[in-house]
Amino acid sequence: MKAFSAVFAMVMGSMLLGAAPAQAATGEVVVFTTEFEDLVRYSDPAPGSCVRLPDTAHVLVNLTDANVRLHAGTRCFGPGVTVAPDRGWHAPPSGLFSFSVA
Repeated sequence: MKAFSAVFAMVMGSMLLGAAPAQAATGEVVVFTTEFEDLVRYSDPAPGSCVRLPDTAHVLVNLTDANVRLHAGTRCFGPGVTVAPDRGWHAPPSGLFSFSVA
């Protein structure tokens, strides 16, 4: 019984330590749309938030300190690709893409 109690205490302690609140990514996610439009910038995006990309989005560049997930859908659900910090990814203009921060 003592062994079970010790293991239970260790598991619960590690869960509590790992339950620290997530912090916003520092930096920007920048989206290039067309040559005729300004860059779209999302500063310090919050973790777990879902951002729909503009209809004319063409390239997403992750200038944050966290991974960004580019989703093939408008609600950050379904398949996607991880874009590491200081990397970019092509998003074909369609209005059907979104991103979230890991």
